[in-house]
Amino acid sequence: MRPAPGTGIRTTGNRPAAYTVETLLAVSVEVFNERGYDGTTMDDVARAAGISKSSLYHHVRGKEELLERAVGRALEELFRVFDDPRAQHGRAVHRLEYVAHRVVRMLISELPYVTLLLRVRGNTRTERRALARRREFDRRVSDLLEEAVADGDLSEAVDSRLATRLLFGMINSVVDWYRPHTASAGPAAVSGADLADAVVQLAFQGLRNT
Repeated sequence: MRPAPGTGIRTTGNRPAAYTVETLLAVSVEVFNERGYDGTTMDDVARAAGISKSSLYHHVRGKEELLERAVGRALEELFRVFDDPRAQHGRAVHRLEYVAHRVVRMLISELPYVTLLLRVRGNTRTERRALARRREFDRRVSDLLEEAVADGDLSEAVDSRLATRLLFGMINSVVDWYRPHTASAGPAAVSGADLADAVVQLAFQGLRNT
């Protein structure tokens, strides 16, 4: 089996011309998303990468290390959103809108990794740690929502925790249908920037005080 497109691994015949931890990680994420983490073996990853399993173990300790690296990458990018100056300064509602916009853009740029993160179920230590980090992110967003409500910019009609779930339920659903390289017309052909604008507009029209 040849590596999936875009992984960066090149083959000559049946042998890889070059591979690194990062290119192997890209292959493993595609396999995890296709087969499910629990349903994937190191043999599956090795076949997809076009290398032997012993060569694979030369780079990583095992399947859970690949999962840890993959969800770690997604979580690092997710929390990096809060480091931006526009997420730290200004009225809470503007910071919240900016965070939502940036998360959509990040999700698109890191689509395979975020897809995997959203599918973890807590069956391993790595998955449980990832879920805890996701809850921490949700708490920070809820705090911003509560601050915006206190400022009078958002409606008190929806509980902040519920609003957070609804907001990111809409954002996270993007992984189920968005395909950045599609040539077809329709929703999947929209640009990342336009999609982020649409999500923020739709979400905050309902949340803002009128």
